[in-house]
Amino acid sequence: MKKPPGIDEALRFYPLNIAVLTVSDTRTVETDTSGALLAERAATAGHELVERAIVKDEVAAIRETVSRWIADPGIDVVLTTGGTGFSPRDVTPEAIKPLFAREMDGFSIVFHQVSLGTVGVSTLQSRAFAGQAGETFVFCVPGSTGACRDAWEHVFAFELDSRFRPCSLVGQIERYRGLCP
Repeated sequence: MKKPPGIDEALRFYPLNIAVLTVSDTRTVETDTSGALLAERAATAGHELVERAIVKDEVAAIRETVSRWIADPGIDVVLTTGGTGFSPRDVTPEAIKPLFAREMDGFSIVFHQVSLGTVGVSTLQSRAFAGQAGETFVFCVPGSTGACRDAWEHVFAFELDSRFRPCSLVGQIERYRGLCP
């Protein structure tokens, strides 16, 4: 009989190197509860928080930071929060999507399914997305702390854990290919 999806504690955990970017015109390190949540959850899960930054809602600033992190072989995953809505200043998709070699359409679908349960149809106001640029996976979620919590608890906690079965993204990270079933 096939086992249901979940964390298999008998398997080895392989930590990822994660960078967290908050996109906001108003937040500071002291007021950035969304970026803080993602950074804390990553560290608590056993991953290495390599960098954390806050940039303004400007295409050039967002793209420069994410491009630098994508080029860094020491960063496996980039998590961004903010700039995914429909206000005129929300430009995270416009800044990051051109960097992708591949988009991860399923992430948006799963995120919206989860979000529907917490914010209802207001999830339609999010342009959450993900993809792969070079060897780096990039996930972009809304700027609310609740959205970051939903993304971590229902997506990242599993897909970024090498012990998740039937498979996780960890096996697609270059330095872990062949180590994760």
